[in-house]
Amino acid sequence: MPSTIATPVHSELIIKKSRFIGCVQPMTDRASAQQVVNGLKAQHPGACHVCWALLAGGQSAAVDDGEPSGTAGRPMLDVLRHQDLEGVLATVVRYFGGVKLGAGGLVRAYTDSVAQALLQAEKIAIVRQRALRCALPYAMEGMLRRELDAAGATLLEVQHGDAVLFDFSLADNAADALLARLDEAGNGRIVWHDTPDPD
Repeated sequence: MPSTIATPVHSELIIKKSRFIGCVQPMTDRASAQQVVNGLKAQHPGACHVCWALLAGGQSAAVDDGEPSGTAGRPMLDVLRHQDLEGVLATVVRYFGGVKLGAGGLVRAYTDSVAQALLQAEKIAIVRQRALRCALPYAMEGMLRRELDAAGATLLEVQHGDAVLFDFSLADNAADALLARLDEAGNGRIVWHDTPDPD
């Protein structure tokens, strides 16, 4: 199950006199990630590189920032993928210490910087939600409310008209069991509708 992290966590490594300052933090999109990276460049004007990797669905990125191609951003992204993370930005600020590390050494340094930060990170499981909508007779409203509460569903909206229209969401992995219970309890009187697309 994919996870994200709760709060930013930092690490620092010294490898052959080069200083690697790593950070992992929750991040939802590339524009926000770019702002963080720009902020780091401003905070660390003496740094040689600010490399970063973002794992956020279709907005993912891997940036070497002047390091040899494939030695920084991609290995950092691989660490995030390996730990099944989503919505996470990894950054590593490098101060060059005068000793070249070679491609293999760079890959290890950037990988270790991210991995060390992640060791301290509090991971939070990402629970996919399913939105559902149904209409039912007034006499069944209490039963439906009890079932939704027992299933841990979030009630989004209730409209009272000719029937009662419920919009709710719940964990995707619990939805099928709830639908089966409600269909059985409703004896065909609960009508399921397509949910409106989110704005």
